[in-house]
Amino acid sequence: MTRATLAQPEARCAAPVRSRAAAERGSIEDGERLFARAFAEISVGDRFTTGGRTVDEQDILAFAALSGDRHPQHTDRDWAVQSRFGEQIAHGLLVLSFAVGLLPLDPERVVALRRVGDAVFKQPVKIGETVHVDGEIVRTREVDAEQGLVEACLRIVNDSGRLAVRADVELVWRS
Repeated sequence: MTRATLAQPEARCAAPVRSRAAAERGSIEDGERLFARAFAEISVGDRFTTGGRTVDEQDILAFAALSGDRHPQHTDRDWAVQSRFGEQIAHGLLVLSFAVGLLPLDPERVVALRRVGDAVFKQPVKIGETVHVDGEIVRTREVDAEQGLVEACLRIVNDSGRLAVRADVELVWRS
């Protein structure tokens, strides 16, 4: 038997302000509790929030060295001051990587990150800004008796409350 549900497309990755029906469906909880649940206890509409991570210049320079993306928007303070952003900004993929790192993936439950999709980079993240993740479970599907797939929509928000990145992730979850 397959257990599959899908959120309405317009409801996917909705902002944290929720309707009364959404509030009744499930409360926002810290990720540690949600990511420690068994697959059968995960439901579409479950929401979570993570702790934060502050981006510093060393993070950006280390990511540039690791990835090979040394675009001056990220690595050259003088060049970046003259850019449309007016200062250095974090690589979008660095911010997305921080978001995945903020997810408290319980190794007894979450086996693997299977897919990252539909990432949209909405706002730059600047040096000194803190980001956190507001997420919602948007789909679950049983694969076999031992595991299922859980798709979550991640909203990576800066400390001003502005959406920096939105992305979907699919996780392999132990039953």
